[in-house]
Amino acid sequence: MYAPEPLSPRPRRRVALGLAALLAALLVAGCADSAEAPVWQPGAGGGGTGAPVTTAGPKASGGASAGGGGAISLSATGDIIMGNAPSRLPAAGGKGFFTSVTEALKADLVMGNLEEPLTVDTGTGKCGANSTRCFQFRAPPEYAAHLRDAGFELLNQANNHGYDYGPKGYQNTQKALEKYDLAHTGAPNQITVVDVKGVKVAVAGFSSYVWSNSLVDISKAKAVIAKAATMADVVVVQVHMGGEGADKTRVKPGTEMFLGENRGDPVKFSHAMIDAGADLIVGHGPHVLRGMEFYKGRLIAYSLGNFAGGGNSLSNTGRLGWGGVLKVSLKPDGAWAGGSFTSTYMNSAGKPTLDPDDRGLGLLGELSRSDFPKDGARFDKQGKISPPSAG
Repeated sequence: MYAPEPLSPRPRRRVALGLAALLAALLVAGCADSAEAPVWQPGAGGGGTGAPVTTAGPKASGGASAGGGGAISLSATGDIIMGNAPSRLPAAGGKGFFTSVTEALKADLVMGNLEEPLTVDTGTGKCGANSTRCFQFRAPPEYAAHLRDAGFELLNQANNHGYDYGPKGYQNTQKALEKYDLAHTGAPNQITVVDVKGVKVAVAGFSSYVWSNSLVDISKAKAVIAKAATMADVVVVQVHMGGEGADKTRVKPGTEMFLGENRGDPVKFSHAMIDAGADLIVGHGPHVLRGMEFYKGRLIAYSLGNFAGGGNSLSNTGRLGWGGVLKVSLKPDGAWAGGSFTSTYMNSAGKPTLDPDDRGLGLLGELSRSDFPKDGARFDKQGKISPPSAG
């Protein structure tokens, strides 16, 4: 579905903008039939059951490719831990780990935040023998196959567990992903460009750690995104930001600290990345869902919460157990075309499971309205996402 693209700079969006201007001129002159705008078709996207969201209006032509002007769909999740080797791995070697959510994940590009290395024990784990407040995770390299089988295509490594087993563990993870044709992003200066139905999509990962693009140094982060904008039509930011815990659902202005670490200023960072050329911000890190905001027409998902915690590696108590699948549709110039959110929860084994009670969706609606009264995303009962002006 995608193919890695060379990292050579290229003009961005000029063709799309030129075609739009030409079409507008033809319409004014009466030389063209009226054209339908791209219609968001969320497919298995919204609601607790993962059933299709009803969409009013005519369907987009099935024969048109995204490269010719149609929208592309992107889906994303929060933190993914499939288990913790050697003794806390899921049953059956992880087979079927994502079965409940596979349909909900389906999109033209499926992304996730991989919150653990896929590696053998390198002998360089970050936690000492007597550590009490240190957590390190790893799953066998062959578990990359479970990600592929679930439909994932690009994984983010820019998070606080990317280096749990040192540089060797990080490199082993990249090799494991590549073995199963999975793209990855998150290393310093790494901009991953993939072709999605003829639309070039650049994805860059950020965190507050040295093994990733810097979340804290906003000027450097802006330079990364500005470069990405010259390489692709659509730019996506994956970012691990904010404090952690059940009480960290609110988005507030200012820098967030956790255990003495600077976890960034989520609002300032996200706005700056959109100013620099990003079209979508996908946040994770707090282990809980946070509200969503529209800024200059672009969606910011401040945190998608916990998606998977195999081997009971992540707490599923209360809000810590709620996550979901974000699915957005973007036009080839990065403009918003629609979106949906499907609620999930981690079951007793830590597996991601569709939530018929839509607890995550309900929380997202409340948080988005309270934290962003003017610019917060609006959600209907089926999970459809709309800008505030449309909601």
